[in-house]
Formats: sequence, C-alpha cells, structure tokens
Amino acid sequence: MLSVTPTRPVHDCGHCEYRSLRMFCNLDEAALADFNAIGVQTKFLRGETLFREEAPSDAVFVLCSGQVKLSCSSREGRTLILKIAMPGDVLGLGAVISGTRYEVTAETIEPTQLNRIRRDDFLEFLNRHGQGSLHAAKALSEEYKSAFFDARRLALSGSAAGRLAGVLLGWGRAAACKGGEMRFTMALTHEELANLAGISRETVTRTLARFRREKLIQMSGSAMVLLAPEQLEALSA
Repeated sequence: MLSVTPTRPVHDCGHCEYRSLRMFCNLDEAALADFNAIGVQTKFLRGETLFREEAPSDAVFVLCSGQVKLSCSSREGRTLILKIAMPGDVLGLGAVISGTRYEVTAETIEPTQLNRIRRDDFLEFLNRHGQGSLHAAKALSEEYKSAFFDARRLALSGSAAGRLAGVLLGWGRAAACKGGEMRFTMALTHEELANLAGISRETVTRTLARFRREKLIQMSGSAMVLLAPEQLEALSA
C-alpha cells in the first residue's frame, strides 16, 4: 500500500454539497462533530492504492472528492472492475464492521480526497451514536442493492450497447445527485470500461462512437455528458 499524506481539508463536512444526499455524511450536528474528530483528511494522487483485496481491514474511507476504482482478482491474475466509487461513498465499510479482510482493492483513478477513520475509532463511534449505526446499515443496504442491479444488468442486458449504456447511466446518476446534468469525468481507459461493462475494448470504442454520432453523449477529453438519458435507459432495459 502506498503511503498517504494528511492534509488540510478542502471540504468542510458540515457544509459539503453532498451532505444531504449521501446517507453517511448526513448526520446530526453532534454526531457529525464526533465523526470529524476521529477522521484524518487525506489526499491521494491518481493511481494510488487505498487498500488491497485480502488485506486486514484497519480503516474505512469516506470519499470526499474524486473517484475510486473497486476491483477483485482471481488466482490466475485476472481482474474484474466492480464499481467506480463517487463522493459520499464509504469504502471498506462491510469488512470493518464484520471484522473480515477487505473484499476488494481500492485504487484512485483521479486526484482524490478522503476522510480516513481507524477501525476501532469507527466502531466506537457507531456504539456511541445510534444514528451512525442506522446510516451504516443503510449504506450497506445500498451496496447490496447496487450489486444486485449490476449483476442483473450484466446477466439480462440483451446487447453490448445496453450494458455500456447501463454503466454510463449509473455513473451519470451518481454524478448528478445534486441535480443538473449528468456530467462526469471518464477516468477509465477503454480497456477498463470494457471490463466494467463485461464487453470487449473494441466494442466500447465502437459503441461510444455510435452514442456520440446519435447525440446520446458528448465527450471532450475525459469529460462526458449524457445528453439523452431516457434513450440510454431504453437501451439498457
């Protein structure tokens, strides 16, 4: 695991734009003050590892800004990208609560800021604050629901275009949780995006070109905007 450097926070949890929309950030003032006191604001560069699959779970990470790739690997070395975590997500939550090893590897895909909380401090916080325990349960429920719908998309989507549309929609909805357009940074390579969608790299390149041609998406460098989410939804159904 790469070293991390504590830094002055660039996000104030009490005034964070994601606070009311991400259930673990949306605590009452007393709980939030305690939560802030036990965390360490930490910055990571692109490509740094927060934790690795099968490593002891010693902390949870609340994602304040940036994006994190969650993946798992087989014994043969094959890697499967499971999810792109967005601001407000809590990483390592299930492993820390259950006292097991991390189930996935978490790697930043762009400059990222997180609030790192040691396992013992986090569990003590949950014991002191019933609201925190409830929010943790809700966050785990959301993780389960997200995994269910991802599996459903991969298993039942009838086309490669539908699978890719589903991935882009999930990304866009998370980015647009504050309202407004579905604009986000596409920080994955076409190979990684293909892995996430369960299709080939060539198909990703071809399908993105089709989506642009049909005015379903707009791309400028790594910036992507979903122009026609309803049509993408129809493709992914």
